[in-house]
Amino acid sequence: MSYTDPEEIKSAVDKAETAIMTAFEQFKAKNDARLAAVEKKSREARESADRIEVAMARIPGAARDRGPATTTLETKAFTTFIRQGREALGPDEMKSLVVSDDSRGGYLAPAEFSREVDKNIVQFSPIRQAARVSTTASGSVIIPRRTGAPNAGWVGETEPRPEAQPAYGQITIPVSEAAAYIDISNTLLEDGAVDIGAEVAFDLGEEFGRIEGAAFVNGNGVKRPQGILNDSAVASIPSGNATLVSADSLIDLFYALAPFYRQRGAWLLNGKTLAAIRKLKDGDGQYLWQPGLAAGQPETILGRPAIEAVDMPDVAANAYPIVFGDFASGYRIYDRTILSLLRDPYSQATNGLTRFHARRRVGGGVVRAEAMCKMKIAAA
Repeated sequence: MSYTDPEEIKSAVDKAETAIMTAFEQFKAKNDARLAAVEKKSREARESADRIEVAMARIPGAARDRGPATTTLETKAFTTFIRQGREALGPDEMKSLVVSDDSRGGYLAPAEFSREVDKNIVQFSPIRQAARVSTTASGSVIIPRRTGAPNAGWVGETEPRPEAQPAYGQITIPVSEAAAYIDISNTLLEDGAVDIGAEVAFDLGEEFGRIEGAAFVNGNGVKRPQGILNDSAVASIPSGNATLVSADSLIDLFYALAPFYRQRGAWLLNGKTLAAIRKLKDGDGQYLWQPGLAAGQPETILGRPAIEAVDMPDVAANAYPIVFGDFASGYRIYDRTILSLLRDPYSQATNGLTRFHARRRVGGGVVRAEAMCKMKIAAA
């Protein structure tokens, strides 16, 4: 078919372009859907592998039976650094490591090493499981927040309109530094059969997890995160009894929150308090708490999950043994620096040990106090 009229030619070109774009969009949509499905399956597989790995790590001896694993040049170089020091690294290995000067902590751990430490931290710092965790490149994080709602009102046809005056403020969360060191025997470093990276990761993960878990609960904000219990903006209600927790007080605490937070809430308490709640009975001697029996389903209190935190106080007069709230909305954790490690083969050489200095920077604080509520053991 031939065209002589310019308008016909333009119309034919437009139709062809439209047909081509339509076909392209259909092709792209189909492939985007396939790619999204592949990425979802890959993500689920990684998450499943991580869960299996954490579970296996809790079995004594399991970590040593994993067999050889493929490693990146960076991971191989970092393992060589741990075992033998910087002097044993080849030129390519030196280039593969991210380096900072000694005043800032020596070599930064590779991603694989840092992820292993983070898994261990979750085991010892349970609030990380519930709070919102982000990263930052600053020494402190400023979060703008509206502190007052606009004051709209009903008016007549010719009456003056009120001025909307919403108030705004800000919350500042400083990022604090946590530091620790561990001593490893030179014999262990020389033993190629031992996964020394996993050993160092577990020790550091346990130590950093222990101190940050305590800070997220009870920290005073001085050189450490501000803990939930030490933030005066978080409201509290009395238990109704000076020495114990009652079923009625749990219900009062549950309904002290707005519905939005209540429906997303969780209980934060230690094992002794959990045991006390499980022993609550009705007038006929029947236990009030019926634990979940379905596989994979967590035990709940009033339908919401319980998070066991060893740093929460026991039930005692004037103590705050239980917090109920939406921790993802109410508490933020900011990681500033991944784990950095400095190898010191000299200070403990006479004892046959090599010392590893580790540091990381983390901040935490309450950003929405109304999302949480504490129970105080008191009659009124």
